Amino acid sequence: MEKKKLLLMVPMLHQGGFERVCVETARILKERKGDQIDVEISLFSDEDINYDIKGLTVINLNIPARDGKIAKAKNVLARVRAVRKLKKSHGYDYCYSFGSTANLINALTRGQGKTLVGLRSQIDLANKKQIRFFAGRADRVVCCSGEIQKQLKERYGITNTSLLYNPISDARIREKAKDKITDFPFPETSEEKIFVSLGREDDFKGYWHLVKAFSLVHEKDPKTRLLIVGEGTFAPYQKLAEDLGILDAVSFPGVRKNPFPYLARCGVYVTTSNIEGFPNALLEAMALGLPVISTDCRTGPSEILCETMQEGHVREVKDEAYGVLIPDMDNRPDFDAGNLTEDDRVLAGALTSMLENPEKREHYAAQSLKRVQTYSPESYAGNLMQILQSLD
Repeated sequence: MEKKKLLLMVPMLHQGGFERVCVETARILKERKGDQIDVEISLFSDEDINYDIKGLTVINLNIPARDGKIAKAKNVLARVRAVRKLKKSHGYDYCYSFGSTANLINALTRGQGKTLVGLRSQIDLANKKQIRFFAGRADRVVCCSGEIQKQLKERYGITNTSLLYNPISDARIREKAKDKITDFPFPETSEEKIFVSLGREDDFKGYWHLVKAFSLVHEKDPKTRLLIVGEGTFAPYQKLAEDLGILDAVSFPGVRKNPFPYLARCGVYVTTSNIEGFPNALLEAMALGLPVISTDCRTGPSEILCETMQEGHVREVKDEAYGVLIPDMDNRPDFDAGNLTEDDRVLAGALTSMLENPEKREHYAAQSLKRVQTYSPESYAGNLMQILQSLD
């Protein structure tokens, strides 16, 4: 039986959730025995690759992003020509794209093989024309959360969808967490005292809430620390920490190609995002046995932390089956150290509760390890292969 060929399209592999899922998809399918499928990844740019692609087939089309309307239009045409040529010469049976930039090119070059576009966050749902264009030209729209799939049907009448939760290679994460690091910012602090979050400097991450809430926790327990690992200078957040008098207790070390040794030396993982699709970093922390606290933003966290998919969102802090959910918070950036809001105080209460209750931490650490099994590579690969085979 001749092997099928799958192309995974992604703009680049710098940093981000869908980039990580793209790489994991390629690796999982490559290592899975019995599947008659070859996998390749195409990039528009190979600048600043921050993921392990050793052993994977990666094709760089070398058409990086450009500024200006005319330059962007020319870029789209150049990418369409390059991808159309690639699809034809390689004879792919399926082309699955990650992110709106890749989705656009995949949709415009449909015809060679089946076209799958991935919708991965609330931001993807905001552009009605774009959504209809992608769905209209795709053989299948792949959703990483049940809420996204539900909204596509209810808001746009789009039904050519499949639900595919992101995979978590927990064994690989635990192995990578063993790597030695020499720049951990709080080497003398007990891990249960360290709160951590992974994410780039972006307003939708809501990190001003986390810094302010942590200041209230630190006021009660000066031994506590906060670590935020991700791309960016975080200059406004450092200034906020300085204004709050906690700069020595907070660290923003920047992006790390392997963030897992940093996670493994912390005690509680926190997500304060206003927007998520299906938060990989949350699951990665759970794979390392960290208890987690998360905002109940529109899509993602509640599907992970609750036993079953919920209708509506929490209005108060709730200890769910696999972690703690807090109400979604104000999405307007606020770096005024003198303005501690009710959102900040509610989050601080959730942090303090986890910090002061060892039994609660142990319970949710065990629940984290249990939950990640739902998103195992084996389950993901089987579900993806079912989707592909349904298109034959």
